Amino acid sequence: MGDSETLIAQTSSTMGYSTAGHNSIASVDGASNIIQEANAISGVTGDFPASATSANAVNMDLNASTQGPYGNKTYEGKPTVGMANINQGVANFENAGVVSSGASGYDSFANGSITSEAVSAENGNSSHDAGASAAEPPLEDGSVLPMSGEEDRLWSIVRTNSLDFDAWVALIEETEKVAEGNLLKIRRVYDSFLAEFPLCYGYWKKYAEHEAASSTEKAVEVYERAVLGVTYSVDIWLHFCRFAISKYEDPEVIRRLFERGLTYVGTDYLSYSLWDEYIEYEYRQQDWCRIAMIYTRIFESPILYLDKYYNSFKELAANRPLSELRTAEEAAAAASIVSEVVDQVNEGEVPPDASGQSPKLVSAGLTEAEELEKYIAIREEMYKKAKEFDSKIVGFETAIGRPYFHVKPLNVTELENWHNYLNFIEREGDFSKVVKLYERCLIACANYPEYWIRYVKCMEAHGSMDLAENALIRATQVFVKRQPEIHLFAAWFKEHNGDIVAARAAYQLVHTEISPGLLEAIIKHANMERRVGNLDDALAVYEQAIAIEKGKEHSQALPVLFAQYARFLFLAMGKVEKAREVLDEASEHVQLSKPFLEILIFMETVMPLPKRIDHLDTLVEKFINPNIDSPNTASIAEREDVSSIFLEFLDLVGDAEAIKKAHDRHLKIFLHNRMASQLKKRQAEDVLASDKSKLMKPDASVPSSVQSLMGAYPGVQNQWTAGYGVQPQTWPHATQAPAQQWNPAYAQQTAAYGGYTASYATPQASTSVAQSASYGAYPPTYPAQAAPQQSYAQPVATAAAAPSQQAAAAPQAYYGTYY
Repeated sequence: MGDSETLIAQTSSTMGYSTAGHNSIASVDGASNIIQEANAISGVTGDFPASATSANAVNMDLNASTQGPYGNKTYEGKPTVGMANINQGVANFENAGVVSSGASGYDSFANGSITSEAVSAENGNSSHDAGASAAEPPLEDGSVLPMSGEEDRLWSIVRTNSLDFDAWVALIEETEKVAEGNLLKIRRVYDSFLAEFPLCYGYWKKYAEHEAASSTEKAVEVYERAVLGVTYSVDIWLHFCRFAISKYEDPEVIRRLFERGLTYVGTDYLSYSLWDEYIEYEYRQQDWCRIAMIYTRIFESPILYLDKYYNSFKELAANRPLSELRTAEEAAAAASIVSEVVDQVNEGEVPPDASGQSPKLVSAGLTEAEELEKYIAIREEMYKKAKEFDSKIVGFETAIGRPYFHVKPLNVTELENWHNYLNFIEREGDFSKVVKLYERCLIACANYPEYWIRYVKCMEAHGSMDLAENALIRATQVFVKRQPEIHLFAAWFKEHNGDIVAARAAYQLVHTEISPGLLEAIIKHANMERRVGNLDDALAVYEQAIAIEKGKEHSQALPVLFAQYARFLFLAMGKVEKAREVLDEASEHVQLSKPFLEILIFMETVMPLPKRIDHLDTLVEKFINPNIDSPNTASIAEREDVSSIFLEFLDLVGDAEAIKKAHDRHLKIFLHNRMASQLKKRQAEDVLASDKSKLMKPDASVPSSVQSLMGAYPGVQNQWTAGYGVQPQTWPHATQAPAQQWNPAYAQQTAAYGGYTASYATPQASTSVAQSASYGAYPPTYPAQAAPQQSYAQPVATAAAAPSQQAAAAPQAYYGTYY
């Protein structure tokens, strides 16, 4: 047995896998749980990782910290994707062989004592120099690897945007073309690529093939890293097992590897390829009892081609004697029953059943044919039970068009199918199935924060905080680490679980790296500081954000920041004068616009007396009646809306003189425009009505059926009009503008966070017909902020969407709000 073979055997044996068969199946009840998955496996040792962690398991190294603009805050934790060595890894399974990592979040996470010589990824930067030093990979003697011009160009691209999948593929192809057996180049490009995309099992396989050309041990290392990175992939386990079969002769080594993989993916609906490989291997070994045992385990779960396996099992049972199908444990159990019954009969202690015979006596007296029939009947019952569950999930399974990972977006129908499938499995109540389906889902949907958020919430609801923390770390540190939504959720999750330091660090990461200036992050951060009693820190969040935005030319976020700061001061802290000072400062730094003036009018409406009517009147005058000294680019409709809102505000709180002044100004500026527009509208309606009349008027030269009827019955009253399309014209009513709901820009920046727009009270719209808008309404949103996005596009609704989904143009977030 070679060194790598020994190591694989040690790795599997330490995990407690048994390949000698399962417990005897003496009844249908005893057959319902033949395979006992590793529910509490610990103490993994060996020179290679035992893959006894959850899918895509991420282990953390407490070395990193970042400094944000709000002071020095620690944001610790480096996820390591695919370790080459784990000297003292502790894989503590919790239900269905899934890791309980003991992760504590942003500020700390440890999973045993880990040393890594492979790849670690921190917020998108690979430790294998996907940064400045990537252009000069050093050799052992300190020299530098030469690179072609194309390699250098492609490395520059992926350093700039490490999510450019096409550039990575081109770089790998170019490196393989020019490497000429230089494994240092191969390792460097694959390590860097797989740090960003650890779910690409095909590239793990290619990487292992490169290593296998010179060292089986190195290839095993790569495969072990691969099954750490994408644990719930049937394909990577299949490739690993095939590699082991091609390299090793000891059947126990191969069997242990199969058992490791089946622990994770054996119940996957598409796991048939791995089961087929296992059965084929045992057929070559002619180990019939193992083959029968494999079929028995297959019948426990609804997988694809279940009928084929059942027919193959019956064929095997028909062609082999029962003694060859039973495991040693089953044969011993059967012999024990016979011996026990014989002893009881000799001693006269056999209690009769209703038919006068002992069950054990009946079992002991069966012929071999009858025992075989019973043996098959037990498995047939298992098969029927699996088929019954299969009928419930086959619709969900067939709707999964892409079960593997890819950077291209999934269509809306497939995304919704995953949600529906998860809903169903959660209702079934089998925690093991729930975890495994989530892990399957998060291979195909790894780029979508909503599924990670849902997974975390589900695990939290089940009381599995370790699994929730582990999933959150994988999301925030590897898979959707550049999307603000997941970090804002992480901050909320940490705060509500009492980890304020980690919550603050999550906000700071958004402020400094993920999406600087993101309004939602600023507002939520300030609100959190208020909740924990740090009012000065809450004010500092706003003040520093405003200071940064002031330095930008034509900042679209600045007006909303000022408004939110004033609102916070007034509603959360009761500082009326300070809030008005902020609004006054805003009017000096912000160009007047309809949304900003609506904010000012609303804030003055809700603030206590005295109202600053003259101050608002000056600003409204400047906006609706621009001149050379105060130009603006607002349309006539926007200016009229602001004037109408101000009039309604005055009608509520102003005196007669102020109302008359504003009303006269409104009529002088906008009356002629309104009358002209209404005249044009009436003329257009008249033309349309005239055209309809002409189209519907019958040709005089062709007698119509109506005319014939009228001629035959001249006394009948004519109920048909020649031009029934012409309706009596009425004077058009003044058009009432719909009430404008305040939906600040920050509320548009993430689909899954609707908390602020949901929580802000929306004033009722005015019912006045003469006026076109209401002073009490919040302004419409500013143009949405451009937050850094992943390189892949968001899914677009397709024509093939299910009828229930056609009402929505885009997928809705699973969780509307977390607040």
